Amino acid sequence: MGGNSPCASCKLLRRRCAKDCIFAPYFPSDDPHKFAIVHKVFGASNISKMLQELPVHQRADAVSSLVYEANARVRDPVYGCVGAISYLQNQVSQLQMQLAVAQAEILCIQMQNEPVMPTPQMDPDDTTFLLQNTLPQYLSFASPSNVIQDSRKRESIFGDIIS
Repeated sequence: MGGNSPCASCKLLRRRCAKDCIFAPYFPSDDPHKFAIVHKVFGASNISKMLQELPVHQRADAVSSLVYEANARVRDPVYGCVGAISYLQNQVSQLQMQLAVAQAEILCIQMQNEPVMPTPQMDPDDTTFLLQNTLPQYLSFASPSNVIQDSRKRESIFGDIIS
């Protein structure tokens, strides 16, 4: 900025904003919170070193990532972004399970509405045979007791649990 208004970094650190200030293009004076949170988590010296090591065309993206990670670290000091990612992955798993249950329910309704074709082993008059004997095996995979709640554990196709 060099003259008019110091950048958010120089304002927070109470120093004069030089013409070639590395922070000025990325931390404008009208958004002081942006630098304050990044400074709190990473420190001005580390941010400066990171920006100096990057080509100019990558610095804006790096600052955006630093701001995102700093905000995540303030919300969750232990896990940061990883905590947010894990939370979202868990949500995806739960939604996939809900989708599987809904698809199983649709299959159940479709099978109940389709006419049953008699086979040689079946009595042509007994149409309840198919619904009573084959439908439960299609729906057994979607029962709540078969759902593994721990997102780190998965069930293989052979039924054993994989960590």
